[in-house]
Amino acid sequence: MKKIFSYAMPYKWPIAIALFLMLMELAVELIQPLLIAKIIDEGIIAGNETVIWTWGSVMMGLAVIAFSAGVINSFFASHAAQSFGYDLRQALFRQVQAFSMATFLRFPTSGLITRLTSDVTMVQNVLFMALRIMLRAPLTVIGSLIMAFVVNAKLALFFLIGAPFLLVFLFIMARKGVGYFSRVQQRLDHVNGVIQENLKAIRLIKAYLRGMYEASRFSKVSDFLRKDTVKAMRMMELILPVLLLVMNISLMAVLWFGAVEVSNGGAQVGELVAVINYAMRMTGAFSMFAFIIVALSRAKASSERMEEVLRADEDLETHNMESSGLRQREGDLRFDHVSFHYPGKVEPILDDVSFHVASGEKLAIMGATGSGKSTLLNLIPRIFEATEGEISVNGIEVKDWLLKDLRDCIGLVPQQSILFTGSILDNLAWGDTDAQVDELEEAARKAQIHESIDLFPQKYGTRVGQKGVNLSGGQKQRLSIARALVRKPSILILDDSTSALDVKTEMALWDALEGEDATMLVVTQKIRTAQGADKILLLDAGKVVGYGTHKDLMKQSALYRKIAISQSEGEVASDV
Repeated sequence: MKKIFSYAMPYKWPIAIALFLMLMELAVELIQPLLIAKIIDEGIIAGNETVIWTWGSVMMGLAVIAFSAGVINSFFASHAAQSFGYDLRQALFRQVQAFSMATFLRFPTSGLITRLTSDVTMVQNVLFMALRIMLRAPLTVIGSLIMAFVVNAKLALFFLIGAPFLLVFLFIMARKGVGYFSRVQQRLDHVNGVIQENLKAIRLIKAYLRGMYEASRFSKVSDFLRKDTVKAMRMMELILPVLLLVMNISLMAVLWFGAVEVSNGGAQVGELVAVINYAMRMTGAFSMFAFIIVALSRAKASSERMEEVLRADEDLETHNMESSGLRQREGDLRFDHVSFHYPGKVEPILDDVSFHVASGEKLAIMGATGSGKSTLLNLIPRIFEATEGEISVNGIEVKDWLLKDLRDCIGLVPQQSILFTGSILDNLAWGDTDAQVDELEEAARKAQIHESIDLFPQKYGTRVGQKGVNLSGGQKQRLSIARALVRKPSILILDDSTSALDVKTEMALWDALEGEDATMLVVTQKIRTAQGADKILLLDAGKVVGYGTHKDLMKQSALYRKIAISQSEGEVASDV
């Protein structure tokens, strides 16, 4: 928890003020029984009204001070806790953004969401409650015990009878609580994972009428969360009855022997009332201990989960995200005996891949599903690092590039078109925030989407729903391409990004891209598209099984001929 709560250090002064005000409240609370004893013994019993009015007024004044301190304490405690939560959430989000893909894949998405939401809220609330009441409870117990000894040490000794047992009991329950609530947070991760997966696939679920099945699947993981939460809470509920039992036994002993002492003249009535008052305050404070242990247990579990993210810094990308300001206009790309496998896996996804694309050339990449096409493209901007071999851009190995410079010269259009909530103009400008409106429109024209945008009532101001839900697949693909073109990249990577386009639109797109001063890598399943490339790279199970022009591969590669023949027969059949 130390690393997590280090984010509260910038707010040490608000925290210090809140603690001071809390101690002021506590001091008033501990003084009041002494004043009550004085009023009883020296005022009521002695029949001295001056004492009653004088010390009664003092008590009223102290009550006003305590009330004011409590209100101001809440303000500073809230400011410190909310600011701490904000900074912690920002730090977690920045850390996730800085993850390499290898590190990112270690954490399930639902787990990261839980860490940035409920886990942050948990520790944020604990800080607030600590400054408001959580620290006050144990201090009240200690302070009341000390003050009881000041009033009458003989009677106060009865409070120490159960102290060793209570300390051991609370320690054991706190340790168990951390384990239980860690499991609860993991269950919450699973629930979030099912929800996230379900919402992503809602159209498919409706089309296949699988709503009831998904509901039962959710019910199962939700039931695990319920059972573990109930188990944790049941254990925590044992704390309060045990504490109250011990304290009530001590209180009964005080009442019994206190009455004997008063009758024998060994104690005054006011002293007995004060000691009982302190006992009641201790009992009330002990009743908070169950809540405190639950909160601290959950906060510790949440802190450990967040620290796991914050300490995952062995493979961050932030170490070279600065820029030299250099804009490379050439895009010479070379793979030299490159292999890759995912961390913890033995089987290679790419095996001894070599090819060269000169600046301004177009390379078409073909292969069956799972042949390693997308993985190959991800190695160029270093989304993943090659396991073996070298990848160079303009004669410089990608590992020696400043990461920002390398990625600034690359325009990537992923296989799945990703759009963000906002206007069409916002989504285009996402590729380059410095681009002017005319540059955005020019990129849209090249991507063959300008005319479609012009038909929308609000044109470029049209709002795009989450993930582009209000756009067709082809429109999303063309917007993604336009966004990449806005960057004016030296290397343009199109990962099967024209699959939803009709023949006429795709041909117009390639014609428009002919004038682009960029090296292009195009993943495609269409022989017609591959024919327009300078070279074709054919992959099978991560290995290069063909490399050359369309004519070369028709002569050299049986697999390529098979693909070409099957597609040509399909086109003839469709024409018929």
